[in-house]
Amino acid sequence: MEAEKRPLIILTGPTAVGKTALSVKLAKALEGEIVSADSMQVYRRMDIGTAKVTREEMEGVAHHLIDVLEPWEEFNVVRFTAMAREAMEGIYERGHIPVLTGGTGFYIQALAYQVQFESHKESDYRQKLRTLAEEKGPDHLHAMLAQVDPAYAREIHANNVKRVIRALEFYHETGRRLSEHNSRERERVSPYDLHYFVLNCDRALLYDRINQRVDQMMALGLEGEACGLIREGLTEDMTSMQGIGYREFFPYLRGERSLAGTVEEIKKNTRHFAKRQLTWFRREKDVIWMDKGTCENEDRLLERILDQVGR
Repeated sequence: MEAEKRPLIILTGPTAVGKTALSVKLAKALEGEIVSADSMQVYRRMDIGTAKVTREEMEGVAHHLIDVLEPWEEFNVVRFTAMAREAMEGIYERGHIPVLTGGTGFYIQALAYQVQFESHKESDYRQKLRTLAEEKGPDHLHAMLAQVDPAYAREIHANNVKRVIRALEFYHETGRRLSEHNSRERERVSPYDLHYFVLNCDRALLYDRINQRVDQMMALGLEGEACGLIREGLTEDMTSMQGIGYREFFPYLRGERSLAGTVEEIKKNTRHFAKRQLTWFRREKDVIWMDKGTCENEDRLLERILDQVGR
């Protein structure tokens, strides 16, 4: 007899759509605990630029994978899945339900469907690509990827050098496109009793929320937070510093861009990121879309989600 699957609730969507407050309401309604699927909120001292949930916003709900790494530490999908599974085991032992929330679709897919990742040792080809990135810039590497795997190149930004290199390395090692590999991985059946919700809202409203949030971040001191970390010695190639809201300050500190130009660049990159997030989630299976439209009523959304979950 097949063992009963344990529940996993996913609440995700593009940046600034309103996941944080709703995830807390959902966790409280389900007697759940939240596991963050955010590749940046894992870092300590990176609060403003990551729109990190505050203690007050948590409202007493346990949150996992928040503030657990230093900004100079490596964080990737392999480390995320290991840490998230460990957190979820504790949640199940306490008789609670894990609510996975955040906007890193690749991490969510890997955890929800237990995608397996091979261990890759440092290779000469990887080092060659790193050297190319340093000498000719990330756009050159991204153009190389677009030639061999245009579908994957459309998914990731040129500044995400590590993922570009990984995709090129995968093609070099296997002769196969990473986009096709990922497509096959999406056919996996989840080992969980999965309820996968994606929040969305009117595009114009979403972009307006993004612009307003960046302005609010600046008012709260994003410039000081980002520049302070850079002056401490954090570099552009570090995972933490590749996040939107941080990487844009390197040209600013070099005198290559004004502060106003930096703010506009953050807004533009965030809007493009939201678009890529939505593209990712539209390709995922088992997804239940929760279209907010122009509605901001969280209680109504919560009722719809609980109806779907059967609670």
